[in-house]
Amino acid sequence: MKCYYYLSPTLAETQRVSDDLHQSGVDDWFVHIISKNEAGLQRQRLHSGNYLETMDFLREGLLGAACGLVIGLIGAGLLAYFEPFGPDLPVIAYVAVVAVLTLHGAWQGGLLGISSENKKLSHFHDEIEAGKYLILVYAHRNEEEKIHSMMTRLHPEAHFVGIDPAFYNPFREPKHVA
Repeated sequence: MKCYYYLSPTLAETQRVSDDLHQSGVDDWFVHIISKNEAGLQRQRLHSGNYLETMDFLREGLLGAACGLVIGLIGAGLLAYFEPFGPDLPVIAYVAVVAVLTLHGAWQGGLLGISSENKKLSHFHDEIEAGKYLILVYAHRNEEEKIHSMMTRLHPEAHFVGIDPAFYNPFREPKHVA
């Protein structure tokens, strides 16, 4: 499933795009809109972007877990080398040190990610802040051409600005078109 990015200038145009996508057979769960105007989206009953799409906690959480794992392995190695609790420390103690530090790193990374915008949206940040609407359309392989041709034909003012072959891969950047 790919994610197509369209940038719409107004809420009214975004509503028309959503209606036409639904008439084309795209389910509501596959159309998300990212905007500063959350109240307008709710008033028009449009699905706003979810936390995975708007925040960077998944990416930062994974990076934090990786850092915690490295620190945990170093800590377990130092614990084994210096033997502050004697030479008969059970293996579970080393595993616990690595696990606790890995989980702590994931927690810290997740907290950092909650407070930051998803890196995939950074290219569109200025447009969203200016009041435009970023429409994310998730499409299966057999629907891609139908959706793209409908958007080009009926909504030329909603510009096709990007495509992401795997949106939930937090380390992959979308391919920018415009």
